[in-house]
Order: sequence, then C-alpha cells, then structure tokens
Amino acid sequence: MPEDPLAVSPPTAAEASGADGWPPASELVAALRAAGCVFAEDEAALLRAEARSPVHLAELTARRVEGAPLEHVLGWASFLGHRVLVHPGVFVPRRRTELLVELALAALAARGALRPARVVDLCCGSGAVGMAVASARPAIELHAIDIDPAAVRCARQNIPPPAGRVYQGDLDGPLPTRLRGAVDVLTANAPYVPTRALRLMPPEARQHEPRAALDGGPEGLDLLLRVAALAPRWLAPGGEVLMEAGSAQAPTLLEALGRAGLSPSLVQDPDREATVVRGALAQGDRSSLP
Repeated sequence: MPEDPLAVSPPTAAEASGADGWPPASELVAALRAAGCVFAEDEAALLRAEARSPVHLAELTARRVEGAPLEHVLGWASFLGHRVLVHPGVFVPRRRTELLVELALAALAARGALRPARVVDLCCGSGAVGMAVASARPAIELHAIDIDPAAVRCARQNIPPPAGRVYQGDLDGPLPTRLRGAVDVLTANAPYVPTRALRLMPPEARQHEPRAALDGGPEGLDLLLRVAALAPRWLAPGGEVLMEAGSAQAPTLLEALGRAGLSPSLVQDPDREATVVRGALAQGDRSSLP
C-alpha cells in the first residue's frame, strides 16, 4: 500500500526550538489548538512541510486559524494513499467515500478483462473517486462529470488525459451517446445532506465548500433519485451503479433502483460511517427495463 501522504514525522530539534530561523513548533501548535484544531501537532507539521518560507508559513497558519479546511490550505487531500489536489471552494473528499472506490474496483474485477472497462463518475468534485479507480485500474476508460466549473478545473488536474476525460454539465448530460448501454460501473457521490441539516455541519464545510456540493434538497435525495432513474440507460448488462448516501436515505433509494429495473443492494461500513446503495443490471436482454 502506498505511504499515507498525510503521515508526518515529529519535528526536529531545530524545528522544535526555532533555531533554524522558523517559528518554534510549539508556537504553531498552540495557535492551532487555540483555534480548535484537534490534531494540532500533525497539522503544524503538515503546514511547516508545505511552507516555502517563514512568511508563507505564517500565511498558511493564519488561513487555518481563520477556519479554512486544512486540505484547502495545503492544496491537497489524502485519499486512499493518493494526494488529491483540492482547490479552495471545491468539495474536500471524505474518508467514507473510500468505500465507493473499493466497491467500484470490486465490481470491475468481477467483470473481468474482455475489453477496457468503462467507468462514469457523476458529481466528481475534485475527481478523487475517478483518480483512485484509474490509479488501480489504469486501462479503464474513465468519464467524470461535475456541474461546478471550479470542481471541473480541479478534476482535470487530478485526471489528466489519457487517464480520463472530465466534462462540465448536469449529471449525465455531457456523456457521449456511444456509452449508452456500455458502462460497466457508474459511481455518484452526489450531494445528499438534507437542506435543513446544512446548519448542523461543521463551519469548515458550511463556509468553505460550495453549497451545491452539499445540499441534496429537502430530504437529501434530489440528485440521488435522478441518478437512480438515469443509470439503467447507461449500464451494460451486468453493470452496476454505486451511490454514496446517508443511511436514512437507503430504503428510498433501494426502492427507486428496483423501480428502475435494477437489482438493489446495500453496503455499509460502520467504522467509516459509510453507506453505499448499489443497483445491478441483469445480464442479457435490456428490453425489460422501464
């Protein structure tokens, strides 16, 4: 497994004391801890490692103390052993979404290697999911889509050609028509926070991530139900759609996938507080789809 890019080493004696001309590590830790950073020691080491000069370190620390997400301050997030570029204003990939990637890779492995597998990632954000899948399966044909121009710019850096293609648009709108009935795995980490619950989210998310990447409508299901409805027209026989969701939303989504002609199932990981709803298209004739 690749080394965790967020792993940090303890400060050297010079760093700890400030003898190297940089602020002492204890000052950084104290400032971060006072701002409410739970892992102040680790964050201080990461900021120090990212800074180009003492002045730059002071700028990075000030942004973090003011509440900017650590990943936006660093310019990257750790995701399944990869450094994913994350621009300010772009949704930060969460650890729970690792389950989505793991299930996508398992589905691809089950499909075999008769041809290059085709993967579509809707609401791709920074492109973390597509990047992780393509890194593990470099021969796939990857298509990633997001409606937010800032997210698309970020995803195109994380998924440069020939690793995949990134489109700007609403869900499946930009997909080439040749992919109809030919997609092996369709993933979606669509916004699924109910509108009324946005105010309960940490300030880092509420104030620094785009609302459109969080707000899933009154019940958090607006986009997920659309994905459930559109998936069958893109999936190849035996293909799967995988959607991250909240556990309370799973029953509605399972029912929606069933209505769409897919075989629904649920996977949950309590350790990561992750829920993925999936729907599989049966092998054989597509004529039975609604």
